[in-house]
Amino acid sequence: MKKILVVDDLPENVFMLQDRLEHEGYEVLTAYDGKTGLQNAREFLPDLILLDVMMPEMSGIEVCKVLAGEPETSYIPIILVTAKAGAEDIKEGLEAGAYDYIKKPFNRIELLARVHSALKLSEAHKKLIESEKSNTYAATVVTTNHKIKQPLTLMSLSSAAIKRELKKDVVPREAILRRIAYIDTAIKEITDVLNQLNTVKNITFSDYTKDIKMVDVEKKDKDEGVGKSN
Repeated sequence: MKKILVVDDLPENVFMLQDRLEHEGYEVLTAYDGKTGLQNAREFLPDLILLDVMMPEMSGIEVCKVLAGEPETSYIPIILVTAKAGAEDIKEGLEAGAYDYIKKPFNRIELLARVHSALKLSEAHKKLIESEKSNTYAATVVTTNHKIKQPLTLMSLSSAAIKRELKKDVVPREAILRRIAYIDTAIKEITDVLNQLNTVKNITFSDYTKDIKMVDVEKKDKDEGVGKSN
């Protein structure tokens, strides 16, 4: 069931919207001021917000700007509901991050059509996020496997070599130290890869095979080098 948050300082407006939306099968959350609306949006992460513009203390425009600027709520479409629907008012609302605008008093058919359109956007965005998460996870696994396999193999071979050396009557100290140095090098390579993955913020992908991607962990270093002089 789709979840819609209705925010309006007039109880009669909230009741009217809630009644119409629940009749269409939506779950409706309510708030009677901007601050409570903001809290409910953060807590419940609704699929859509119907937000009154003219409210005391914190206006709908202010609420819209805050929600649009926070990562967890920025994807939630907001429909501003107001009696003010001049060109400048619409411009201000859209610039604040609103998806759509409905003028009071609104027509039931128009309201539901706009709600349906906004919910389709919300659903498409959620699917996109899930797809991006899945692709990123798969690419991270491929990257880790590709980057770490060689140093792990070196560690395994060095460990096996040390065990052989230790079985000899005379333990060759230099040979063991050399193998330990290989292991230290492999550990550093693995640590570097994990640190690179941990610091990647804007993920970009490169081709691993024709149909498989990997995270481009080298891009961060390349970008940081741009503009630097020797």
